[in-house]
Amino acid sequence: MKSKVVGILETRSGEHLGELIARRGGIPMLAPALEEVADVDSQAVAALLAGWRINPFKVVIFQTGVGTRALFRATDAAGSTAELLRHLRSSTVVVRGPKPVGELNAREVRIDIRAATPFTTDTVLAAVSAISMQGARVLVQRYGAANQQLRESLEGRGAQVEEIATYRWALPADTQPLAALLAALARSGIDAVVFTSAVQIHNLYAVAEKSGGSTELASQLSRVVVGSIGPVCSRALREHGITPSFEANPPKLGPLIAALEEALSAESRH
Repeated sequence: MKSKVVGILETRSGEHLGELIARRGGIPMLAPALEEVADVDSQAVAALLAGWRINPFKVVIFQTGVGTRALFRATDAAGSTAELLRHLRSSTVVVRGPKPVGELNAREVRIDIRAATPFTTDTVLAAVSAISMQGARVLVQRYGAANQQLRESLEGRGAQVEEIATYRWALPADTQPLAALLAALARSGIDAVVFTSAVQIHNLYAVAEKSGGSTELASQLSRVVVGSIGPVCSRALREHGITPSFEANPPKLGPLIAALEEALSAESRH
């Protein structure tokens, strides 16, 4: 990928991703597309625990590491972590991917079920398919947006689903890097863009809309290599009329970089 300009929309591990690309001779262009804003309502957490005492949750689903950590920080601040841990011991604890595992291990929480790779809503639903949901109360640790598919599928099986919000996704305070990325795409000054979450695509479009460039974005991206971290991300790209050039398998940074290098090499040969 020598001298190839690669747009990176990742926030948390964006710099690390940039280093991996630079090591291979590429030129990373960092344009963080989202900010995780803590959004834990202490009253909502108190109400959650009060309801749990009366009507326990049969299943608790942890979807993200950052959200799991935020929930425990909220109970730490309220002095109610011991109660949360006690309730979890009586519930079936389900994790979507490896990130919540570390947070739960740190709190010595027993994990009963782990969703299979690529850690999507579909694999979570498959993981809990053997559990009877009729009349069961299910708590979902919400990520940056509501997971409608998870809620509707569980409710369709007879569950009563409650979500606890721990953070929300927002546009970064500084959208200049995203505007610079869009300008580079418009003048064909970029060779590839890698997407590591579905929300990055929606936020990129939101910024493009403000500058009146959203109608051209799909055709501009069709002229470059578009990398996707996994199936959820690929689905969001296709919803916007963008066909990913490749999808990392498994959905991790190492395979993403390897596939990017291969795709850019193939482009150079043509």
